[in-house]
Amino acid sequence: MKKFLIAAALAGMSVGAEAADLPAKAPYTKAPALAAVYDWTGFYVGVNAGVGVGRDPTRLSIPGLSLEQTNLSPLGAIGGVQAGYNWQTSNWMLGLEADIQASGQHEDSTCLLSCSATTNVRFDRKLEWFGTARARIGYATGPVLTYVTGGFAYGDVKTAITERTPVPVFGGFASPFPVAGTFTNDQIRTGYTFGSGLEAALGGNWTGKIEYLYIDLGSRTGTYSLAGTTHTVDTRYRDNIFRAGLNYRFGSNGTTASLPVANWSGLYIGGNVGSGLGRNRSSFNADIYAEQFDLVPDGFLGGGQIGYNWQSGAWLYGVEADFQGSTQKDNKACITLCSAGLSTSPEQKLPWLGTARGRLGYSIGSTLFYVTGGYAYGEVKTSLREFAGGAAARIDISNTKGGWTAGGGIESPLQFFNWFGPNWTSKTEYLYVDLGRATSNFVAANTPQTFSTAVTEHIFRTGLNYHFNSPVVAKY
Repeated sequence: MKKFLIAAALAGMSVGAEAADLPAKAPYTKAPALAAVYDWTGFYVGVNAGVGVGRDPTRLSIPGLSLEQTNLSPLGAIGGVQAGYNWQTSNWMLGLEADIQASGQHEDSTCLLSCSATTNVRFDRKLEWFGTARARIGYATGPVLTYVTGGFAYGDVKTAITERTPVPVFGGFASPFPVAGTFTNDQIRTGYTFGSGLEAALGGNWTGKIEYLYIDLGSRTGTYSLAGTTHTVDTRYRDNIFRAGLNYRFGSNGTTASLPVANWSGLYIGGNVGSGLGRNRSSFNADIYAEQFDLVPDGFLGGGQIGYNWQSGAWLYGVEADFQGSTQKDNKACITLCSAGLSTSPEQKLPWLGTARGRLGYSIGSTLFYVTGGYAYGEVKTSLREFAGGAAARIDISNTKGGWTAGGGIESPLQFFNWFGPNWTSKTEYLYVDLGRATSNFVAANTPQTFSTAVTEHIFRTGLNYHFNSPVVAKY
């Protein structure tokens, strides 16, 4: 997850220094602008909504039987409120912010230990609420603020483990009536958070933001006993938050009314960098095993995009296509007992993906707020390394899948120490990608087997665009 965190910080900082202390120019304006001042200093309150995705490495140890491990990945909507205070000096902003969130994140599909009718372990994990108290350091270019943020995090994590297992009886045979038990843990965990975001004026005292946070609530080792055997569960609580927010600033002397609407019409090309996090619900069936688990590949991604915009007043209609290389990988899972004599180790990668999307946006001054959606495609590679009865096998599966994507973002003029001209913009955006389910049937160790995976992605990235138009340039 460190890769995701670093790339998210880069996503913030790459647009964070968008202007020098020298007078900057705002591109794509339709008429000369009047003087405009925007001061981020002051108190604000707001609301937010988004989605949270967990990536919780978890191992179940049963002496003499199993060392299975996977990622539990609770997924769900989140929403809450925030309050904070900013101090601005020149272009730099220092702030404090606290938030409290309700969460619908839940995972109850993971089933290990063969997952047969008589032998199975099912996990149920929830994150019902969480909060953070963070510092923010940002760089303001008039009505656009780019920032990194980090600090304290806390949350309520609930875990339930339900196990059914045969009971050994005299003679070495298993009882046809398995013993069952449910073991629960409810803890308020504490840890840290780090992330980045972009906030822009909407008019008057209102601002809107898009933000990514990585949350780490630490690790825990717990035990329980079933059928006279002590079981050990090692887990780590990690969360990824993608959200949009709306803030109201008290006593603000900021204004965007004097800035004319930007001219976004025409062709543009650009590049982008960021991170991707998968949540791929997977299953493996072989002989008595019918296990279900999450593969959660994460890593960097980067690529290029090309698009065209049409504009009517402040409204924008556009099309955009992009192509990405990706380092996303998950090689931590181990199933089918994961013992010395029997194991299956999946490794999954997403080496590339692309999208072709429409964009619908609204320009407030020189800042464009947009939603986007359309077609997505990509390659999913899975390798299964199997070991059984002293024999080893490797099965390589590759699928190129098509699906859909949706998301949103903020785009604004880019002035980086006057290195870029008036035709450059920067953007920060979130995309959800669904490539559907891929199922493969094969034979290994003389046993028919099936592997199935449903590929979904959460992408947070920043990009630079060069626009091939002739804007009227105005000072602000």
